[in-house]
Amino acid sequence: MIPHDASLLGSMPAIARMRTVDERIVRAPAGRMFEIAANVEQWPALLPHYRYVRFRERTGDLAGIVEMSANRPFGVVDWPTWWVSLMEIQHASGAPSPSIRFRHVGGITTRMEVEWSFAPIDASGAATRVMVLHLWDGPSWPLIGGLAARMVIGPVFVHGIASRTLEGLARVAERGQTSRAISRQQ
Repeated sequence: MIPHDASLLGSMPAIARMRTVDERIVRAPAGRMFEIAANVEQWPALLPHYRYVRFRERTGDLAGIVEMSANRPFGVVDWPTWWVSLMEIQHASGAPSPSIRFRHVGGITTRMEVEWSFAPIDASGAATRVMVLHLWDGPSWPLIGGLAARMVIGPVFVHGIASRTLEGLARVAERGQTSRAISRQQ
């Protein structure tokens, strides 16, 4: 049994062998962008590179064990990827909006830590800096695990998928849609 107590995720680690950051200014309020990003089950309807997202087990509205699969395009060829994560919404004191935390517990990226953060960039709240941070020490491969994470898995696969995900969800938020509106359209 995979432990799924949301309190287990805690803060992001301070260091890791692999660090990828995808960041974008989104011309939409932080709350709208958060709502769209947190509704992970809608991602396949919004993002052509996502194959599926489904909760295996829920521990709250937007928390639990989630299975995800996305394609990493290489020209005309799509490389399918798959992982399972613990997911939780974190409400840090003093933070302008909640963050979304994941810890991969299945797939090649097991033990990867992920955080989506949302920060309004001005007093009007009309724009948001969204950052997707991935930290990982790599697979448990003797001698080459860390190198594989830093040289291939992080920059090619993690960044390749995360940058597309952030860009696609940002476009939805900038069109003024929310996940409730998206659900009604389907």
